[in-house]
Amino acid sequence: MIQQIYPSVPHPYRYELNKDLQFAAAHYVPSPAAGPCSRVHGHTYFVNVTIAGNDLDDNGFLANFSDIKRWIHDRFDHSLLNDHAEHFQDDDSNRYPTTEVVARTICELVQSHLDRTVNRPRCLQVFLRETPTSYVVYRPMAGGGLL
Repeated sequence: MIQQIYPSVPHPYRYELNKDLQFAAAHYVPSPAAGPCSRVHGHTYFVNVTIAGNDLDDNGFLANFSDIKRWIHDRFDHSLLNDHAEHFQDDDSNRYPTTEVVARTICELVQSHLDRTVNRPRCLQVFLRETPTSYVVYRPMAGGGLL
């Protein structure tokens, strides 16, 4: 795993969890403005997810690290992101699998799982590195909105 210092998210919570993971996936951006990225190509994505909350669950976890890996890695690893039609669409630029949209989608997926836990922590940030020189940081809007 790449060693990285991630941007810090100021928050009022007692606990902060960060999970690093990676997945290999292909994608294309269905727009002429994407240039060569409009053709199918692949990346090894590096992800850091920041989760925070005040309460731990019955197992003493804010969130289980293996669950986070399952929600992201197991879903997207060795896949064509464009094939995940529930998340990405070729006819809606707000749902093209750009790095920005993939980061937002990861945040939404994580939060949807966290919302079903007893301690209900918050996904505060997703850092997504697509290449050694390009990354996106996504943070949900203040007030808990995800879009």
